[in-house]
Amino acid sequence: MRILVADAFPEQHRNRLAEAHDCAYEPDTTAEQLPARLGGCEVLVVRSTRVTAEALENADALRLVIRAGSGTNTIDCDAASRLGIRVANVPGRNAIAVAELAFALLLSLDRNVPDNVADLRAGRWDKKRYSKARGIFGRDVGVIGLGQIGLAFAERAAAFGTRVHAVAKPGRDSETQERARAIGITFVDDLPELARTCDVLSVHLPATDSTRHLVDRELLAQVRPGTIILNTARGDLIDEDALIEAMDAKGVRAGLDVYADEPSTGTIDSRLAAHPNVYGTHHIGASTEQAQEAVACEVVRMVEEFASGTVLHCVNPEAAREPSLSASEAS
Repeated sequence: MRILVADAFPEQHRNRLAEAHDCAYEPDTTAEQLPARLGGCEVLVVRSTRVTAEALENADALRLVIRAGSGTNTIDCDAASRLGIRVANVPGRNAIAVAELAFALLLSLDRNVPDNVADLRAGRWDKKRYSKARGIFGRDVGVIGLGQIGLAFAERAAAFGTRVHAVAKPGRDSETQERARAIGITFVDDLPELARTCDVLSVHLPATDSTRHLVDRELLAQVRPGTIILNTARGDLIDEDALIEAMDAKGVRAGLDVYADEPSTGTIDSRLAAHPNVYGTHHIGASTEQAQEAVACEVVRMVEEFASGTVLHCVNPEAAREPSLSASEAS
């Protein structure tokens, strides 16, 4: 098979792909360049590169798009389904890395770590200011979304002695229920109750039409003054204007790794990212060596399974084209 890897991918795993397939590695490909580079490709591997309907419509042989990460919001899945192209992701392999960053943001907010560092580097010594911190032990932490990342965050929050809460949801699988019991999660009836109960809310959901602006003015009206909001999932989950208003009016603080309009390079023009109540990072939640190795290893396995006729982690099973068909047979 011909494979295009259009984002950074560990060399060891690129070599494994190249041993069995015609593998092109073009990690600097942009969304605008992608349509012209898909000729003859049967498998596309991306991480951050956006895959538009135009790119998919210009692909003459494409049968599978693999997102080397958990979300697929950067891929036009509707267009892929219409064209018979399977889309797959790599769930769970970066969960620990994202949970670690979310918790790092929580600790940084509590102890004002970035401002401490900035002042110290500038030669300013202000122990009185930075001695003021509430602490994490005993706080009520609400986890919105109990997927692999949400559970990993909840485990770390519990280990720090917090009381972990989540919204009750029917039909959760037995593994999730067992992990929730082991963590000691207390369930509440709905999201407004979670907001009223907790002084830390950490969001761990995919970006969908139903989750867009889940954290909005109505929900933020329920939170306590000084509540900490964490988002290491997707920027669209939060109404940024509403969050800015809550920070100004109620002293809400936020630890963010994601934003509504993120640039690929250069500068970011974001009122939210620039707000003094925000400690932010550059959408790096999954960017640890451990996570990238785990994701890449799974991508290689997915390619090999696909070559044998099986699509792992498919998010659009309604796509009509069978993976066992060759490009010429499927056209």
